[in-house]
Amino acid sequence: MRSPSSFFGVLFILALISGVHAGYDFFYFVLQWPGSYCDTSSGCCYPTYGKPPSNFGIHGLWPNYNNGSYPANCDPNNPFDVNKIQDLVSSLRTNWPSLACPSSDSTSFWQHEWDKHGTCSESVMDEHGYFQDALNLKSRINLLQYLQSAGISPNNAFYSLTNIKSAIKTGTGHTPWIECNKDASGNYQLYQVYICIDHAGTTLIDCPVFPTGACGSSIKFPTF
Repeated sequence: MRSPSSFFGVLFILALISGVHAGYDFFYFVLQWPGSYCDTSSGCCYPTYGKPPSNFGIHGLWPNYNNGSYPANCDPNNPFDVNKIQDLVSSLRTNWPSLACPSSDSTSFWQHEWDKHGTCSESVMDEHGYFQDALNLKSRINLLQYLQSAGISPNNAFYSLTNIKSAIKTGTGHTPWIECNKDASGNYQLYQVYICIDHAGTTLIDCPVFPTGACGSSIKFPTF
């Protein structure tokens, strides 16, 4: 007789083969402040098509599970194809630029995000839908406006982490997660903002779980 442990082991393997591993519960929509990406000891490189706008840019739309884990690289048989999103490239260059070095046209950044994260949302959206949904969310979520309306501007000053979260919650209706990095002097600064989105990738929701990480109680908002 097969033992219970081996039986469930077989079920687990069958689940992986059938693609159940590609399921997810919600998305993190992650927006990045370019000034904080660049204001580090390693610096940054502008895209080959020029300096991005002084605004938050998209880092990714990441499927996640309610327990805090996430699927990744779910379908190697559906690799990124820039030809499928040619009508979005102009908007992606503005709203989803790469600041990594060496300079690039950002295509490799989009490829990484689709291959690692986007392929895990194929049950809901194809490649074009994935990038279109992210751009739609970006057009609806104006983080810089929310912050400036609360007197929080990218001027190298330090602001209360509590006030930053409050300003974004006022604008979106939901509490965000704030990720910090450190500048060359070791100061915590506003780096990325996580907003939670429903399974369909369209509606803002309260986050089922937050990431982990440290920020100071007062953090820098650098210029760009």
